[in-house]
Amino acid sequence: QVQLVESGGGLVQPGGSLRLSCAASGSIFSINTMGWYRQAPGKQRELVAGIGSSGSTNYADSVKGRFTISRDNAKNTVYLQMNSLRPEDTAVYYCRSIVNGRLYWGQGTQVTVSS
Repeated sequence: QVQLVESGGGLVQPGGSLRLSCAASGSIFSINTMGWYRQAPGKQRELVAGIGSSGSTNYADSVKGRFTISRDNAKNTVYLQMNSLRPEDTAVYYCRSIVNGRLYWGQGTQVTVSS
């Protein structure tokens, strides 16, 4: 069974930084797209950033220039470096990945940006 486990969320002041990690574990033969989504209270889940197996990336317009997604294929891990955080970035952040041809989600990690 494959699991995605996120870490790195927390409380940070506006303008601060956080780094999220998501590690895939289990019987893994292939990992295709990896990405981060977020869901704020009362809002739909939305794409934050994605990265393909070749390293190609895409970002939501709201985070371009502030967030950076990367992956370590040897560790089956995807990262999200978040800089210049704003209160509107407050949400539960979810890792999403295609592993062995199937879609998996992490359990989510809370990010709160507040003074």
